[in-house]
Amino acid sequence: MVIIKTIAQLQTWLLRQRQYPDRIGFVPTMGALHQGHISLIASSLQQQQLTVCSIFVNPT
Repeated sequence: MVIIKTIAQLQTWLLRQRQYPDRIGFVPTMGALHQGHISLIASSLQQQQLTVCSIFVNPT
C-alpha cells in the first residue's frame, strides 16, 4: 500500500506505473469507508493490475 496525499505526488507515482497503462482501476470515495467501498476495491484488485482508491475526507 502506498499513501499519497497530494495530486503532484500521485501524478509522479502514476508516471512510474505506466508499465500497466490500461490496467489501472480507480475507486473514488466520499468520506467514511464502508463495505460497499471494500467490495469495489476487491473487484478492482481482481480485474486490474493496479488499483488506486481516493479517500476524500471533508475538512469541515
